[in-house]
Amino acid sequence: MAMRSWLFVPGDSQAKLDKAPTCGADVVIVDLEDAVAPPAKPHARIMTKGWLERQARQPGGPARWVRINPLDTQLWREDLAAVMPGRPEGIVVPKAAGPEQLQALAGELSAHEQRNGIATGATRIMPLVSETPAAALAIAGYASAGLPRLAGLTWGAEDLSAAIGASRKRDARGYWMDAFRYVRAQVLLTAHARGVLAIDTLHAEFRDIEGLERIAAESYSEGFSGMLAIHPSQVPVINEAFTPGEEEIARARAIVNAFSANPGAGALQLDGRMIDQPHLDQARKLLERLR
Repeated sequence: MAMRSWLFVPGDSQAKLDKAPTCGADVVIVDLEDAVAPPAKPHARIMTKGWLERQARQPGGPARWVRINPLDTQLWREDLAAVMPGRPEGIVVPKAAGPEQLQALAGELSAHEQRNGIATGATRIMPLVSETPAAALAIAGYASAGLPRLAGLTWGAEDLSAAIGASRKRDARGYWMDAFRYVRAQVLLTAHARGVLAIDTLHAEFRDIEGLERIAAESYSEGFSGMLAIHPSQVPVINEAFTPGEEEIARARAIVNAFSANPGAGALQLDGRMIDQPHLDQARKLLERLR
């Protein structure tokens, strides 16, 4: 299944929860962290569990994920106890400090899976890996960490901006400033080194659809697998940007066919351009994504 658009939905809004499956997002992340005020969290957990159970009975819907509270609080254990009976497909971990911290979460997930009749290891993990300076410096460690549940890596700019006292995240042209560009590159490279999804951060100005079109297209061209969304209007833009076009698909197939017809060749000419092994690898990855 495609996992291009990851839409956050507040766990304490029944109206938004009901609407979420109709927005076209590949993944719906029910948020129990930033989107829910502390007094509302107990009720949000109940609502989230009910939504998960209802959606599990609806074939063909989006993947069902939950963002729990940070692992340096006690709230995340209460989150898991409440939502795991609803069998979420994955857990988004905010403010992840590093691979070692996720080992405790993995152990808790195994216990909840056993308790609720869920196959061991079925619940995947995707951490937000950049929200403190120390966490940002630990990103490369995910490439080799013993985390079989790891589904992907993503990042956020807002918390990191506050942590380092940055007054701007983008320059006058709309491009990331150096610290954020560094973090983003680390997420992309580490995810590919590990063989998991690289999910780009959200575009906070949700009314800026034109800006999102540019940002999402650039993200796809750089090698990201998908992008976070905070509003339903962002979903179709992200889906379109991360869906290969017919021309791109046709060229990938032509590259694969050219090497299939010339086994053992190191380099070939195709439509007046030289192609070699990196082009073949890229073409195969694109076609595998389609499958």
